[in-house]
Amino acid sequence: MGMYDSIVITGGRGMLAQAIVAALAARKLSAVAVDRAAVDVTREADVRKLFAVHQPTLLINCAAHTKVDLCEDETEKANAINGHAVGVVARSAREHGTFVVHYSTDFVFDGSGRSPYRPDHPVGPLSAYGHSKLLGERLLQEHAPPEWLIVRTAWLYGRGGPSFPRTIVERARKGGPLKVVNDQIGSPTYTPDLAQATLDLLDRRETGIWHLTNSGQTSWFDFARSALGYFKVNANISPVTTAEWFKMRPKQATRPSYSVLDVEPFTRAVGRPMRHWEEALRDFASNVGEGGFS
Repeated sequence: MGMYDSIVITGGRGMLAQAIVAALAARKLSAVAVDRAAVDVTREADVRKLFAVHQPTLLINCAAHTKVDLCEDETEKANAINGHAVGVVARSAREHGTFVVHYSTDFVFDGSGRSPYRPDHPVGPLSAYGHSKLLGERLLQEHAPPEWLIVRTAWLYGRGGPSFPRTIVERARKGGPLKVVNDQIGSPTYTPDLAQATLDLLDRRETGIWHLTNSGQTSWFDFARSALGYFKVNANISPVTTAEWFKMRPKQATRPSYSVLDVEPFTRAVGRPMRHWEEALRDFASNVGEGGFS
């Protein structure tokens, strides 16, 4: 990481950006983390000023509209932040010779597969969110800076923001029954682990599209049950199918039924996999117990 003497992180208040800042600090490296109030990545003037002032050698783009269901009603906003803004960043990065890391999602796939998706597998998003993130991927490559890295990840959670385990635990503590989908399969990913894995790729100066998640796979229902267990919360929780869930909440975005990502290239490159999702979730519960979710 020593070759990156000026590191800028957009979306600086998000939980992934916070985890990256912490991972850099553990290496005695610092970064300028900017939030939307400081830099609106959809505004080319803001982005150009950011590059002019900080002259980043590495820019890590964590700015995103991540409310998947809301994206269905805010398609234009999702495309602006998740899509067109990435092109804006890429153009400035190309002018300044900046290495760009950009995060994408398992939602670029249609979920019809039954084996882990490779980085080169044909895409086919089902939701407005997935379409907007795919647009961002394509614009980064269309306006490619000298070096770029797209990291697709999935089912992200961690400290410093809303996440599925937090939602489940907080709802359970309020009482009442919980219903969770049991026929969508994926791999939960803990933000500190994703941050560390990203730095591992940067250490090797890897480029292109990579898939990074914690190891193993599960359903949302079993993910929820594990979270309740590690947080020591009793709850009345029952599984439902996606079809049943849509009957209860018809305005939900369509999610891939299977979105496990093939992380073997990372394992081969670095020499070890990211740890199992249950081990990471246990760590999350332990750390949250010390100071609460926020």
